[in-house]
Amino acid sequence: MVRRLLAAGFSVTVWNRTYAKAQLLEAAGARAQQDLAAAVDSAAIIISMLEAGPIVSQVLQQALPALAPGALWVDMSSTQQAEAQGFHALLQGQGNRFVDAPVSGGVGGAAAGTLAIMAGGSIDDFEQLAPVFAAMGRATLVGPAGSGQVAKLCNQLIVGATINIVAEAMLLAQAAGADPAAMRAAIRGGFAESKVLDVHGQRMLERNFVAGGKVATQLKDQRNVLAAAAAAGVVLPVTALVTERFEALVARLPEADHSAALVGLEELNPGIRVGSGPDRV
Repeated sequence: MVRRLLAAGFSVTVWNRTYAKAQLLEAAGARAQQDLAAAVDSAAIIISMLEAGPIVSQVLQQALPALAPGALWVDMSSTQQAEAQGFHALLQGQGNRFVDAPVSGGVGGAAAGTLAIMAGGSIDDFEQLAPVFAAMGRATLVGPAGSGQVAKLCNQLIVGATINIVAEAMLLAQAAGADPAAMRAAIRGGFAESKVLDVHGQRMLERNFVAGGKVATQLKDQRNVLAAAAAAGVVLPVTALVTERFEALVARLPEADHSAALVGLEELNPGIRVGSGPDRV
């Protein structure tokens, strides 16, 4: 994402909790800064992309005294809706601004500048950010602060459930005597076609579980979906079941790609395995 911003002509200062990771971007033209306060000082726009809401909160609290008046903080992490609303209230109380803008598209989308960006905030702030977002992907304003996280949770709800359904289809084909690869090819172009069937279906056939999106991260998102559902007063029974499946898998393969849901399913069905190659994790 930093490389896309640099390629679009933006001046970017980078900070990471692990300074060596920030230094890696100096070769691309970014300025690495070891001190957080110095990194955000005088910046008109600050973009955070961190592991989870509690880490965003920690970094935000540390950076807050150094923010310029009116600075716009854009959090592109995946957090809970309530956390994003809390960040908005905190920044607004100090005379700053906030937009939550989580993304979907994975490492490939970030590198290609084709991320789906789901933004929550004011229309004026969104319009100011339009050229910044355009460097990284396609942005849509979905409502006030916190709404971007709701949209991302809806995205992850669909992704998490679909990965498990694709795994079940693969295993059923294998168990019933059909070729899973041929089955996948046969149904593509029909109503079952999806990015998940395309990307993660292929991963399952190759047993390539080297992480793009991690099992542990998917579980975090699943739990955030259920928290948002509880806050909204709705019951999501399928999401609850999908969450249980990732909970069963996370103790053994937390760093594997979330397409490793296939492995968890195979453990429920001893003796049935999709593909003949070794697992890559």
